[in-house]
Amino acid sequence: MNATVLTVIVNYKSAGMTLQSAQSAHVAMQGIDGAITIVDNDSQDGSFEFLCDKTRDMPRVRVLQSGHNGGFGFGNNTGIAAGLPNGERPDFVYLLNPDAFPDPDAIRLLRDHMIAHPQTGFAGSAVRGEDGTPHEVAFHFPSVLSEFEAAANTGIITRLLRNYRVPMDFPPETCAVDWCSGASVMLRRSMLDRIGLFDETFFLYFEETELCHRARAAGWTGMHVPQASVMHIGSVTTGMTNKRRVPDYWFDSRAHYYRKTAGAGYLVLATISYMLGAGIWKVRRYLEQKEDRIPPYFLRDLVAHLFRTLMSGSKAPQVQAGTQNAP
Repeated sequence: MNATVLTVIVNYKSAGMTLQSAQSAHVAMQGIDGAITIVDNDSQDGSFEFLCDKTRDMPRVRVLQSGHNGGFGFGNNTGIAAGLPNGERPDFVYLLNPDAFPDPDAIRLLRDHMIAHPQTGFAGSAVRGEDGTPHEVAFHFPSVLSEFEAAANTGIITRLLRNYRVPMDFPPETCAVDWCSGASVMLRRSMLDRIGLFDETFFLYFEETELCHRARAAGWTGMHVPQASVMHIGSVTTGMTNKRRVPDYWFDSRAHYYRKTAGAGYLVLATISYMLGAGIWKVRRYLEQKEDRIPPYFLRDLVAHLFRTLMSGSKAPQVQAGTQNAP
């Protein structure tokens, strides 16, 4: 019997695209034992009924209603906890964005890599845009130095801190990573049994980073497998761009990640580091008359949120149910 795979897709008010994603996954699951679970995060727009109806002739696909919009991690946890429709637990869980479409061999290639390398706890695929442009999906963990490099956006600084940049150079071959994008990633179920599922304090962003951090701390290896490829329509479900104000839940997630993995003091240092880097960028932008790459109000919101977090001492607050929830 083949190792089983449970593919989980979380939907929130994007039922048409989610259906297309499930149809692509259905093709990619041919020859693989397992199932596809779509979790609707309480869209309240007819998504659940639409998906139930349109997948009626796809026996390997089931649609679950999560009950409320608890975010990306919550939705995936709902699907993972449900297991396979026959009540068995899968050997692997494959997470797929509702705006991502795997190539016919993508899921098999990830599964086969995991089977061949039992210490690999998670493996991410290559991801490309509609025009074939590769997306950044292989990463180092965020740090004080990565915050400075990202904000400064200056050639000499980037070259000096290359090994600390969060996005890795596009690796042409299979390689180890600290973490990978949740848009297309396979997780070993036995690893999840040891480290737990997603931390549902995160509503959106940083949840896969933190899960991979726990995995690496427990001794599991993370891999990028570029031979497996997925087409992704980026930011369709979140709307995150550098032209729009960054939502509060992004700052909540960032703060929770640093506090959980390194402590409140490290959160402060990371924020100071970003502000110093941003100062370099602002001077460069003024001298070279460049368009600003930092989103509107970002620096003000970053500092304000740091003070609110330190004063409250609380974890990330709950978000409004109407907020988008898929990365």
